[in-house]
Amino acid sequence: MKMTVDFEECLKDSPRFRAALEEVEGDVAELELKLDKLVKLCIAMIDTGKAFCVANKQFMNGIRDLAQYSSNDTVVETSLTKFSDSLQEMINFHTILFDQTQRSIKAQLQNFVKEDLRKFKDAKKQFEKVSEEKENALVKNAQVQRNKQHEVEEATNILTATRKCFRHIALDYVLQINVLQSKRRSEILKSMLSFMYAHLAFFHQGYDLFSELGPYMKDLGAQLDRLVVDAAKEKREMEQKHSTIQQKDFSSDDSKLEYNVDAANGIVMEGYLFKRASNAFKTWNRRWFSIQNNQLVYQKKFKDNPTVVVEDLRLCTVKHCEDIERRFCFEVVSPTKSCMLQADSEKLRQAWIKAVQTSIATAYREKGDESEKLDKKSSPSTGSLDSGNESKDKLLKGESALQRVQCIPGNASCCDCGLADPRWASINLGITLCIECSGIHRSLGVHFSKVRSLTLDTWEPELLKLMCELGNDVINRVYEANLGKMGIKKPQPGQRQEKEAYIRAKYVERKFVDKYSISSSPPEQEKKIVSKSCEEKRLSISKLGPSDQGRASSLSSEGERQDSSVLLDSKHLNPGLQLYRASYEKNLPKMAEALAHGADVNWANSEENKATPLIQAVLGGSLVTCEFLLQNGANVNQRDVQGRGPLHHATVLGHTGQVCLFLKRGANQHATDEEGKDPLSIAVEAANADIVTLLRLARMNEEMRESEGLYGQPGDETYQDIFRDFSQMASNNPEKLNRFQQDSQKF
Repeated sequence: MKMTVDFEECLKDSPRFRAALEEVEGDVAELELKLDKLVKLCIAMIDTGKAFCVANKQFMNGIRDLAQYSSNDTVVETSLTKFSDSLQEMINFHTILFDQTQRSIKAQLQNFVKEDLRKFKDAKKQFEKVSEEKENALVKNAQVQRNKQHEVEEATNILTATRKCFRHIALDYVLQINVLQSKRRSEILKSMLSFMYAHLAFFHQGYDLFSELGPYMKDLGAQLDRLVVDAAKEKREMEQKHSTIQQKDFSSDDSKLEYNVDAANGIVMEGYLFKRASNAFKTWNRRWFSIQNNQLVYQKKFKDNPTVVVEDLRLCTVKHCEDIERRFCFEVVSPTKSCMLQADSEKLRQAWIKAVQTSIATAYREKGDESEKLDKKSSPSTGSLDSGNESKDKLLKGESALQRVQCIPGNASCCDCGLADPRWASINLGITLCIECSGIHRSLGVHFSKVRSLTLDTWEPELLKLMCELGNDVINRVYEANLGKMGIKKPQPGQRQEKEAYIRAKYVERKFVDKYSISSSPPEQEKKIVSKSCEEKRLSISKLGPSDQGRASSLSSEGERQDSSVLLDSKHLNPGLQLYRASYEKNLPKMAEALAHGADVNWANSEENKATPLIQAVLGGSLVTCEFLLQNGANVNQRDVQGRGPLHHATVLGHTGQVCLFLKRGANQHATDEEGKDPLSIAVEAANADIVTLLRLARMNEEMRESEGLYGQPGDETYQDIFRDFSQMASNNPEKLNRFQQDSQKF
């Protein structure tokens, strides 16, 4: 390579040398501008490319979302997935290209500008400085007078040293210029060549990718041609069907409504009916009704879960209703409720009545494994029919309840007739029943027996634990104590009339109860119970906050006096007193025995502030005991002489699970005691966050229902979900609700 500036000219410091320097310096300044501009353009290109990649990736994700949405169409899903994968590969190739561009152009050229051009500028500054010093030395040397020998020598020495330094720095400057001119070529070409190779690799990768995708795209194109032909054919068929249906007579909808008890989808009949609401206004609403899975259900919208009107058509009757102003009405009556419905015409009314009657008759003709068929259809009876995954969840819950309850001694067969594998239960008695006996129990009324399905219903955890505390063997020892002595035999399965008479005598008239066998514990055992109960109360009080210990101590002293009175009268217990005592002892068999002997579930102990068995159950700390009393008709709002109901006592003692239970069962949280305090103010004083949350949420839900006119309705889903979570926690993980007591111990 030819040298830009000659070293010999550097030594002469001739005008040619100075002109060459001036030309080089101007060229380097322009080179710096060009390189800076190129680097900035490269940065802008890279940033734009990255933005393109981001937008391209979002577009690709949109294709994938469309593929997932088209999961029911295999062709569309497969092709879109394959295309999105290819586009993702191209995005990766673009990313690699921009990374290599940044290294080859931006980084490499920036380094050249910062390093090599900086050295050139530094060398230029030194050269200009020494050049100026040389000029000054020459001028000074020329101005010295010959008669001043000392100044002549000094000027000569300075000029000599300056010339020597100038030559050295000038040579270095020329070297730097020649090296820079040589290096600029290699740096620029090297960076551009690297940049072009990056593009070459990018396009090769894209070519290879789409070469592999080409055959699939070709096949898809041929398939698309067939799809276009098929779509045109389907369009012609639909137009022909549309024309055929349009010619039919639609003046009446009566002819379209038919029932089929053997329908493959399980729907015997469906159509619109007007339903009279059970609210105070008796409003009529049009709903879509269907008979399916031996149930009568309806729904407002297609997406709504169907609501069950009758859970088992075998337990209901249907009849015409002519005593109201509306026409074409009929009534479906079950043991627990009735539903007034209205058809659009007399023909439709007759069709619905016949469909219900036929469904009832068909269900009764079925034998053998009818219960198992009902289980497989999984239709809950507590207010809604779920579908899809939700119905599977409900079924699992039902099977779990069935298995747990049937494991209790005696529960594997019907409590009244002995039929194996009972699928129904009386929740207030704690027994299992076959379907025929469950129908008889329903006819007794809910004040004697509350029937629920072990497979079709969703069971609350406290209710399931109640069933597991009792069982057929325990209840039969009470209600059939004198059966053998009286020479009476239990009815056999299938003897409907004998069953009805037997069940009524057993539970309504209580003929087989041993009226003189009410149990009492020996005196020594009573003393142990009293001592243990007092100790438990004192332990509970010690876990409370300071603001509640006084009130809780009052409760404890009442309980201790009550225990003493029970002990004094243990040999002559009346049923109410036995129920009162057993409620505190958490002894459900004794409580069931007391109720069988005629104990008033709301019996008040006049010697102990008129406390009730339910209040004693609160003091005993058992959630299941409270549930048993409530299921048997205990008044959740009955208060003692201090004006405190069960909700007051549960709040004072910090029993969160009981508070949740009482609120669900309609406890009045606005009632105040003799100190003028309601449960919420007590909970706020005690800083019990869980109970405050429950009380405030219940109050908000109550206000919302009143403002919206939803009287008798459960409330919004959030309210129900939170209370359901607390119920599950209180029954299955009660230690998690001890946060308040544990936190109080820290202070």
